[in-house]
Amino acid sequence: MTRVAYILAASHSGSTLLSMLLGAHPQIVTIGEMTLSARAIGDLDRYRCSCGRVIKECEFWHKVKDGMAARGFEFDLAHAGTDYRAGMSRYAQRLLGPMYRGRALEGLRDVALGLSGAWRRQLPEVHRRNAALASVICEIKRAEIVIDSSKIALRLKYLLRNPGLDVRVIRLIRDGRAVALTYMDPAVFADARDPTRRAGGMGGDRANERLSIYRAAYEWRRCMEEAEHLLQGLDRSRWIEVRYEDYCRDSGAALKRLHEFLGVGPSGQPKDFRTLGQHVIGNGMRLDTTSEIRLDERWRKELTQADLRVFNRMAGQMNRQYGYV
Repeated sequence: MTRVAYILAASHSGSTLLSMLLGAHPQIVTIGEMTLSARAIGDLDRYRCSCGRVIKECEFWHKVKDGMAARGFEFDLAHAGTDYRAGMSRYAQRLLGPMYRGRALEGLRDVALGLSGAWRRQLPEVHRRNAALASVICEIKRAEIVIDSSKIALRLKYLLRNPGLDVRVIRLIRDGRAVALTYMDPAVFADARDPTRRAGGMGGDRANERLSIYRAAYEWRRCMEEAEHLLQGLDRSRWIEVRYEDYCRDSGAALKRLHEFLGVGPSGQPKDFRTLGQHVIGNGMRLDTTSEIRLDERWRKELTQADLRVFNRMAGQMNRQYGYV
């Protein structure tokens, strides 16, 4: 059984940075988002691995393909088969669309999905693929734990049921105002500093992803509610909470807590985590060249008073519950 630490968070909460910091430990490895969504990766002929190479030319990913083949699985980044929602019937995809809703409604979802013969056949296959991928990654890097920064609570629900995985959860929290700003302009506030490295190294302004402040605040609140619903049913010994702001201000202390939670030896703060040969998929910051950890609070200057009033109406109460005032 392979050990997995799953980062549960709203998108753009700092999960890619956290996964890379954790992946700098010799007993831990990460590839970022193990969902390996073809939609998120896009053009494989242009998308860059965090090592800097076009992902189709990356030696690490060739080793992953070989390792999966040795376990009886064809592996293609365009159709990795590790996303519990991809490749399912239309009926199953409709049922898998809504966010995690809590025990009662998830029970109803399970019953409805159980009526689909295709879902019953495909779910064990996706379980096996996820377990095999985690095992292969650990084997290649000689690690004991793999970090999955996919963030989505519904994916975590099924990983927790995967018989081939031993899953622990890192619940990552960031000030909702900062997250909302990233949704309003993800290219500027949630991607590589170098514009030519954005969108997976392909460049672009990601204008089609921009949200209004109202929608951005709503999306953040729903992600936080989803995480809370899932954690209510999970034994407290299996998850830990960490703040983005805390590990930016004192990464050494934050990593010490996380290493203890994961049961790995002390490693200290990585001095240059970008030079350690990591192969991460996800947020564009993985392509930045500096290992400087900088607290990003641009929301304080970028959000207008009108923006803040809208955020406060939509998500202010929840943000204050987490201590952000």
